Amino acid sequence: METIFRSDINDEWAHSGVVEAGDFVFISYCVGNIGQPIEEQINGAFDHLGARLESVGLTLESIVKIDCLFRDIWNIPVMEKVIKERFGGKYPARKSLQTEFAHVGGGSGLLFQLDAVAYKG
Repeated sequence: METIFRSDINDEWAHSGVVEAGDFVFISYCVGNIGQPIEEQINGAFDHLGARLESVGLTLESIVKIDCLFRDIWNIPVMEKVIKERFGGKYPARKSLQTEFAHVGGGSGLLFQLDAVAYKG
């Protein structure tokens, strides 16, 4: 078995933000601009994802799958607009889910989060 590399580790939350395993990179808990309107939070999450990808020498083009979590699932069209702007037609596979988020701020706090899988082969 190849070595698995973990980075962006948060001991308090007991998770790794980035895990490299073979030809795949798993990126979790990408958020940004918490407390701002939904489009700013979605862009912030993609900015966070981009920074994590850059830390392992990758770009958004390497993303093959994203899981999108919403406080309000009816905001999917806002996310689709952002994805169209950022991916230029090279879209990853995607799943969207609604959740209450166990996060401070309640309904005015965290509205969007994404997790992603990238291919580095």
